[in-house]
Amino acid sequence: MNIERTEFIAWMERIMERFDILKEQMIKNQSRFIEIDGEQLLDNQDVLQLLKISSRSLQRYRTDKKLPYYTISGKLYYKLSDVHQLIRESLSSSL
Repeated sequence: MNIERTEFIAWMERIMERFDILKEQMIKNQSRFIEIDGEQLLDNQDVLQLLKISSRSLQRYRTDKKLPYYTISGKLYYKLSDVHQLIRESLSSSL
């Protein structure tokens, strides 16, 4: 297969543009997560989707101190490990 130099360069430029787009998307996705002490923090929406519960149930978990939370700039966050612990406790209590 024989292609011209200009055509090859055009292909390479398109490939590099796509790499740039992918890089921007990855940076955007990474910046979405907040970490503290190397541990990922989840916001209300993340926890609601992960546990498939209502916002009222999440509020009840906070009130009953079943799920520790942190307030940063007026927004609530939960450590991923605390959410996993809640899941483990829920499973063990149902057995």
